[in-house]
Amino acid sequence: MDLAKAIETAIQFETKVRDTYVEAGKKATDEKGRRIFAVLAEEEQGHLSYLKSRLEEWQKTGALTPKALKTVIPAKKTIEEGVKKLKQKVKKSTTSYAVELDMLRRALEVEIETGSFYKRMVNELDASGKAMFARFVEIEEGHQAIVKAEIDAVSGFGFWFDTPEFRLENA
Repeated sequence: MDLAKAIETAIQFETKVRDTYVEAGKKATDEKGRRIFAVLAEEEQGHLSYLKSRLEEWQKTGALTPKALKTVIPAKKTIEEGVKKLKQKVKKSTTSYAVELDMLRRALEVEIETGSFYKRMVNELDASGKAMFARFVEIEEGHQAIVKAEIDAVSGFGFWFDTPEFRLENA
């Protein structure tokens, strides 16, 4: 796959993921859940803007200049360590988060699909494409970890991450 086609495909994946989070935010019954979905949707919108700028530059110049891609999601390892701490502190809740759980599972599916595409691009593209998509792989792993952690939290002990160690706004 050439770089332009890879970026165009990535835009399609990121649009699907963003739309999943937007839909989840609209359907969520819990305020904390709505906030988390909104943060993730905003993150995905940032990916879309980044990819569109990269595609535009590639089409105009035939080259990609390095440009940092930021994320508000902590690294996968940080998330996993935080989950361990939370499991020790939090008791099970009897509150049902069925809607949120369904949307989180759907989000995990699209995050995994998107991450798999990025990994494939890292293996297939030349140096400039490889570098750009390698950063997306890192970020998608963080997204998958946070969604898995939220699934575990909601299904395991009914607690949305609203503690300082997992406040997405401050990451």
